[in-house]
Amino acid sequence: MRKSQVSGAIALACAGAMVLAGCGAGQHGAADRTPPDQKVTLTVWTGNTTPTQAAAKLFEKDHPNVTVKVETVTDAYKALDNAIQAGTGIPNVMEFEYITVPYFAIQNKIEDLGRYGAKNDGTFVDGAWQDVSFGGKPYAVPMDYGPTVMFYNQDTLAKAGVAEAPKTWDEFYEAAKKVHALGDNYHIINDAGDIFTMLSLIWQAGGRPFTVDGTKITVNVKDEGTKRAVGMWQRMIDEGLIATDIMTWSDDWNRALNDGTIATQIIGGWLTSSIADRAPLQSGKFRVAPMPQWKAGDNVGAENGGSGFAIPSAAKNKDVAWEFLQYMAYDDAGVQARVDAGVFPPNVKVLKDADFLSATNPYFGDQKYREVIADAASHVAAGWQYLPFMEKARYLYVDNMDYTKVSPSNTLQGLLDAWAGRIVDYGNKQGFDVSE
Repeated sequence: MRKSQVSGAIALACAGAMVLAGCGAGQHGAADRTPPDQKVTLTVWTGNTTPTQAAAKLFEKDHPNVTVKVETVTDAYKALDNAIQAGTGIPNVMEFEYITVPYFAIQNKIEDLGRYGAKNDGTFVDGAWQDVSFGGKPYAVPMDYGPTVMFYNQDTLAKAGVAEAPKTWDEFYEAAKKVHALGDNYHIINDAGDIFTMLSLIWQAGGRPFTVDGTKITVNVKDEGTKRAVGMWQRMIDEGLIATDIMTWSDDWNRALNDGTIATQIIGGWLTSSIADRAPLQSGKFRVAPMPQWKAGDNVGAENGGSGFAIPSAAKNKDVAWEFLQYMAYDDAGVQARVDAGVFPPNVKVLKDADFLSATNPYFGDQKYREVIADAASHVAAGWQYLPFMEKARYLYVDNMDYTKVSPSNTLQGLLDAWAGRIVDYGNKQGFDVSE
């Protein structure tokens, strides 16, 4: 499972320039406690309001003195920093992608929830708990999970003469050639430079590009697993089998999914909650399968995204905020409300529940799609670590990895090497000891 464990945690990290201003969070004590009869309004920032609002309505019924305002904020991470600097407008609870938790934890901008009693007593899959932990302490509570799976358009593959979902990457490559033979606008997958797609491929192939030990970080994008994944993707780009001009989350992406010209997505299982809206014309045609394997018969997976909710250190009414987090993540009713709203949770109890697993969806041809995603969640390869400044690394990737320019002479590996160099340079400027 993913590991974001950095030895020495906050105390050591405060030596870095990035975190000097953030050190010295206060302790959770009586001053933080809200009188039980006081009316409180909690402001929650999230990128997906529907599941949170569903849980909030039930929470408000049990807590009549509490009103929960669920909001979506543009560029939320920057907005949080601005609110902290201004000393006003700070949310009580905020959603953080797993990769961003270390960045905010290392600056003490979010609470150590262990001081409120947060723990993983078997409630969550290990990988999700590790994703919200930093230096052995939980700074968020996991709310959704993104084991990587393959969504595939069964009709498009059949039209191309591919009878079943590719089980290996060799089969994926062969299927890609058949799909592209349908027309220049047909591709088995799109990728304009999505960091999470590439990291999922590397993760599954056994690559481990980041090693984090306190403030000492090693970046290595030349290990065998990384080269294996990158080499396979390079081959497919060279042969025109990947739509490198279609960016995931763009209008073009929605159109290509909706008209069936993109046959698969290698992405987090959470896509189940939005693909129907993105590709309504393909209802009944999509299915979910495990990631293709490097070796036939293996069952090795990776992660692609996921998020947890945290309490900003500068927020007010933090004890009430923690009650709300507990309700959403630990309480059966709160968890079920989010599941019913489309969330794929990291809660072990849910992932083993027969009713949850046996649920079907006409969009996926009445497939028991959750069984596939839950199985993928239990086969995520161990040993992965993210950088404590992964958010910056993501922007460096987006800004410098233009797959439309990849060629035999301008290789994907070369672009990845340059990206690694930028990571090293940035990390050292922030006070870390980063090397290749």
